[in-house]
Amino acid sequence: MTETYALHGEIDFAVTFISPDRTLGEMPVQPGILNPFGTVHAGALIWFADVLATRHVFGDGAVEAGMASFPVAVTLNAQLLSNRNDGVLTGESAWVKKGRRVSTVRTLVSGPDGKVLLDLTSTHVSAR
Repeated sequence: MTETYALHGEIDFAVTFISPDRTLGEMPVQPGILNPFGTVHAGALIWFADVLATRHVFGDGAVEAGMASFPVAVTLNAQLLSNRNDGVLTGESAWVKKGRRVSTVRTLVSGPDGKVLLDLTSTHVSAR
């Protein structure tokens, strides 16, 4: 017998600060990002971290859809270290290496208590 079930969700987060050295964001834990076990889905954590990292590489300029030079992630290395079922998660992206064509960013996502949930390193290139 095959068990089937449908999951529906909605992710809600904000980029709250962008500087040349770091980018910050917040994501409230809500039902739409919980996995069947009641904790934050790994995909939601990675999505949040990926957006922060990409925004960090892009900088503080306006983002427009379909931009020819948008920084695309070409690698994501995610270490899922812990999880939560409530609170507001915070993310911080900072440079590992800022390059002209290829850049690497480390993003940490933490719970309200400061405990790191996700450590994501990503490499980005400009789309051409």
